[in-house]
Amino acid sequence: MSDDDTLEIHLLADSTGESGVRLARAAVAQFPHVEFRLVRHRRITTTARMQAALEAIRARQGRPTAVFFTLVNEELSSIVRSACCEFEMPYADLMTDAMRALERVSGTEADQVPMRPVGVEADYFVRIAAIDFAVRNDDGAAPASLAECDICLVGPSRSGKTPLSIFLGYLGYKAVNVPLVPGIEPPEELFRLEPWRVVGLTLAAERLQVIRGERVKGLGMRGMKDGYVDLASIYEELDGVKALQRRLKCPVLDTTGMALEEAAARVVDLVDERARKHGGRLRRPPGSNSTLPTS
Repeated sequence: MSDDDTLEIHLLADSTGESGVRLARAAVAQFPHVEFRLVRHRRITTTARMQAALEAIRARQGRPTAVFFTLVNEELSSIVRSACCEFEMPYADLMTDAMRALERVSGTEADQVPMRPVGVEADYFVRIAAIDFAVRNDDGAAPASLAECDICLVGPSRSGKTPLSIFLGYLGYKAVNVPLVPGIEPPEELFRLEPWRVVGLTLAAERLQVIRGERVKGLGMRGMKDGYVDLASIYEELDGVKALQRRLKCPVLDTTGMALEEAAARVVDLVDERARKHGGRLRRPPGSNSTLPTS
């Protein structure tokens, strides 16, 4: 495919454009066979900046191009809509409809203030603190901190505990992870933790072998003799991990082929449901009534 055939999505934003980028990528994900290029035009707050962006878009006439924009200023949004009609290019106004809906339901008008910070309040600082907590407590580094966690993940090496802990931190939950190794007793603090906070992770043995093999290659190591990448040894190890998870009385989530976001949603749902059954309560991150952002 030539550059002329590549779909270009031009994103115009009055700030960094991160919100629009996430929406654009979510939309493009539904077209897995379409090659695209994302072009950002940031901080469009004046007509001069707008004209420069529109000139770049005009140059794309006759080639596959779509225009997305997240502009709170109605005048600037109107200019983009008119230009897209003139250029005969499809466009999506990602901000105006949302603001109009909120105006109708609230009975007040939007301020239309560009570059206003989004979420830099209690929610933002809670997320940062939760991510920091996950990093500091990665791989059971600080057993004494287990009592402070919202969620504790336990599973074998390379089962995805670390990225899932950090993603849960991004959502605002204080997550820790503890590796389970057959023959090595887990920290006693883990057994004192309320059982509903603990979720076990596992992977199909074949998938775990592939992940560990890539890890060994990345470290420049060859032929480890302790069974780390040997499939028969991995099966035996997983049996031992299951026995430890049974002792912890925790549900076990098989994340084989599961996206990180889906795994996080499942973990939160499991902990939330078990907390209610045991008379506990999973702490909700401030500023959110739901566990995960929807798309």
